[in-house]
Amino acid sequence: MEIIVADGLARTFRSGKTTVSAVQGVDLSVNRGEIVGFLGPNGAGKTTTLRMLTTLLRPTAGTARIAGADIVTQAAAVRQRIGYIAQAASASPKHRVYEEMHLQARLHRMEPTLARRRIEFLLTQLELADLGHRMACTLSGGQRRRLDVALGLVHEPAVIFLDEPTAGLDPQSRSNLWEHIRWLREEQEATVFLTTHYLEEADALCDRILVIDHGRIIAEDSSANLKQSVASTVVLVEVDGDAASGVVVLEGLTEVREVTAMDGKTLRMSVGEDDDDRVVLDAVTALRAAGLEVRSFSLTRPTLEDVFFNLTGRALRDGAGV
Repeated sequence: MEIIVADGLARTFRSGKTTVSAVQGVDLSVNRGEIVGFLGPNGAGKTTTLRMLTTLLRPTAGTARIAGADIVTQAAAVRQRIGYIAQAASASPKHRVYEEMHLQARLHRMEPTLARRRIEFLLTQLELADLGHRMACTLSGGQRRRLDVALGLVHEPAVIFLDEPTAGLDPQSRSNLWEHIRWLREEQEATVFLTTHYLEEADALCDRILVIDHGRIIAEDSSANLKQSVASTVVLVEVDGDAASGVVVLEGLTEVREVTAMDGKTLRMSVGEDDDDRVVLDAVTALRAAGLEVRSFSLTRPTLEDVFFNLTGRALRDGAGV
């Protein structure tokens, strides 16, 4: 069941006498219970799209519905149904953790007993239960980020928007927060829509990835399918014999997409990521049968960064943000 749907979502800005099209007709859908990664180089329209979906920016054209509510005509209802964890810290640095949580509950007009139970539950689940008396400014980076998540979850939203959730965290804190994000979906049955500049984060967490560039969605699929469709596993094979004759042998294997002789002893072949171990075994067997002994081989599987560069022609952090 679709819980986020956008149709032709667009936004233009005026810069002097120039009209800038930041988002140009975005169509997207997210099913209930998915973790979806929203990736794009700086300036691709990612932030603008996120701001429209969270009712912080009115679209110039197009429509979107979040959990059944229209982002323009029912903006207040959308805000009740989403949790938005922005890049900037949500908590006041001079307030205590419990104070911040109770304030958030009051803003959502939660019944006091229900609010207290919800706060205690979230602080326990997010490993903050012993820190309720602490000022937010005394928390570590990972603790502050978990507090941001807790603040966004007080009112039990159906959809959670996470904007760069682990930016600036050390590897251990990042891994810890990943587990909490998985918990949101598995235990809270929430839908998670996240932006990130860490491709390994999207690879590890997301069921599906949307790539935006120049204001349009240019690709969407699982990480595994994206890697298989636009990049190949590269295998380097060193043989004891004439590598050029090995090209003919490997070209006869249907699973091999491309093969070249890099020098007199080394072959480079690209194969699909699906069952690539078996393809390598078949290649070694075929080369030996042709009288070419394999001295060594190495295998490099495609990464999400390979996919991203092939799709956009630039690295994830290139350009200026919009």
